[in-house]
Amino acid sequence: MNKYSFIKTFNEDIKRTGADRLLAWLETTDFFSAPASTKYHLSREGGLVEHSINVYAKLIELLDYHHLKAPTAAELETAAICGLLHDVCKANFYKTEMRNTKDENGQWVKVPYYSVDDQLPYGHGEKSVYIISGFMELTREEAMAIRWHMGGFDDSVKGGSNSISKAFAQFPLAVMLHAADLWATYIDESKR
Repeated sequence: MNKYSFIKTFNEDIKRTGADRLLAWLETTDFFSAPASTKYHLSREGGLVEHSINVYAKLIELLDYHHLKAPTAAELETAAICGLLHDVCKANFYKTEMRNTKDENGQWVKVPYYSVDDQLPYGHGEKSVYIISGFMELTREEAMAIRWHMGGFDDSVKGGSNSISKAFAQFPLAVMLHAADLWATYIDESKR
């Protein structure tokens, strides 16, 4: 169901040259079956595509609020690109392993869990920008929004970089994507 919804929105809203190749590539990955995280949110099969749809929906709400009107076709395309694809860096990123844990009777049993297996260690937001840009062109604002969608959780910010402040000041979409990601993760998805 979530895969169908993702593909429907992608095809309806994203008309950019190369979008079809990007979608075809996604189909060759585990994007539609991967978890959104190892343990923080939607750490279950299909969690990543569900999270992507949730962020897109929240971003549309924020754009409606910001502009006090329904988004234009160009804004919908930008929202679809940023919301649906901000975490494309997580395709082929997780693997399932087994670990021992005690069951309710105190017996040791093997249970599956997700771990990270980063085949392309290029960062997070910047990795998504890199992957998307290999298929289709991004506007500067889209690239900045996707690059900085992690906000203060981004490794460069934790390392002391102040570039995020300049990006947020110049590109309101970056702030809105970060807010949509936070809202989806900590409010909408925590209810499930």
